[in-house]
Amino acid sequence: VQLQASGGGLVQAGDSLTLSCAASGRSLSRSTMAWFRQAPGKEREFVAAVSWSGNSKRYGDSVKGRFTISRDNAKNSATIHLNSLKSEDTAVYYCAGDLDRYRSDLYWHLREEYEYWGQGTLVTVSS
Repeated sequence: VQLQASGGGLVQAGDSLTLSCAASGRSLSRSTMAWFRQAPGKEREFVAAVSWSGNSKRYGDSVKGRFTISRDNAKNSATIHLNSLKSEDTAVYYCAGDLDRYRSDLYWHLREEYEYWGQGTLVTVSS
């Protein structure tokens, strides 16, 4: 499986951006999909995750109310809308897939639960 993240770029604080993650090689329609991010010198941080059905979503505390994750199983893809961006949102954003669709959402924030990772897309927010 290959995950291709795209949509990053340079924006101003307060702007919005949409990141996309396209999967190829196999269907991830039965997988939890997630976004993580990593800022320079920091650990990779959980951003958001969506269940295989799209009915359940979880967000990291720092992005709740600003970011929205969704998925399109027909297109084998996931999307995250980044709204009200802040300078502290600057990071490389990675999409990830977890083959265990029955895994409790209590574990969705854990990097080690995801088998597939995209290469990352850089989001830079200038203040």
